[in-house]
This record gives sequence, structure tokens and C-alpha cells, in this order.
Amino acid sequence: MERSGDDRRSAVGVWVGNLPGPLAALGRFSITRYLLASIVSLAFDVSLFMVLVAFAFDAGISSAAGYSAGIVVHWLISSSFVFPGKSRDGTALQLQRLGFVGTAVLGLGITVSIVSWLTGLGTLPVVAKAAAVFVSFFVVYIMRKYGVFR
Repeated sequence: MERSGDDRRSAVGVWVGNLPGPLAALGRFSITRYLLASIVSLAFDVSLFMVLVAFAFDAGISSAAGYSAGIVVHWLISSSFVFPGKSRDGTALQLQRLGFVGTAVLGLGITVSIVSWLTGLGTLPVVAKAAAVFVSFFVVYIMRKYGVFR
């Protein structure tokens, strides 16, 4: 798994790029890499959400805790795999992290609002969470692609 000096991909990016045939396409576009990162982050998010709901925590608070855990995982994956070579140094890195956190807070607001609203209408928490995930995924991806990691 050798990388040339101008290869901006992370080790994971190189590994995905070396997958056979159609699987290599997973790493070709930032939206597919973002989708993979989101799936991993969502697994952390939903797992914590479901555990907290099972212990009778409020669905809105549970969604906030799950989403927050997912944010940390997503930063680690986004900065090294989704948008390789787009990370900054020094002050610019701090501003990039701030932008990432800002988009995460936006996604958190979308998620908590939708989950709270839909569960208040009697929707099952997991269905409300699914609707929130769909909306926040696209809003946050666009903001990160064209703002945070431009």
C-alpha cells in the first residue's frame, strides 16, 4: 500500500482505492466517502440513542447525546478519509474545526428538533430519528463540502 508524495489520500483512502472493481468506486467521490463516514458515525449515534431510550431517557436528550458521539467519530473520519488533503494547519485548522463543530451544531439542532417534534406527534422514536438523519445528512454534507473543507 505505497503512496506517492502527491497522493493526498489517507491510508484508509488508499485501501479503499485498491479494492477490486466496483468496490473501488466507494472512494472515488466525496459523497460516497461521506456516506461511509456517516454510516460508521450513525452506528455510534444510533447505538447510544437506543441504549439511552431503553433506559427511559427523554428521546430528545438521547438524540443529542447520540449525535454528539457521532460528531467526534465523523471528524476523525472526515478529516482523514472523506476530504483528504483539505485539512489545514495552525490557526486555519482551528477555524476548520470550528466550522466543523458549527455544522455539527446545525445538524444537532435539526436532529433534536425533528425527533422531538415527531415523537411529540406520537411517532416511534426510531422512525423520528430516521427522518432526522435523512434531513441532517444532506444539509450538513453540503455545508461541509462547500464551506468547511473547500
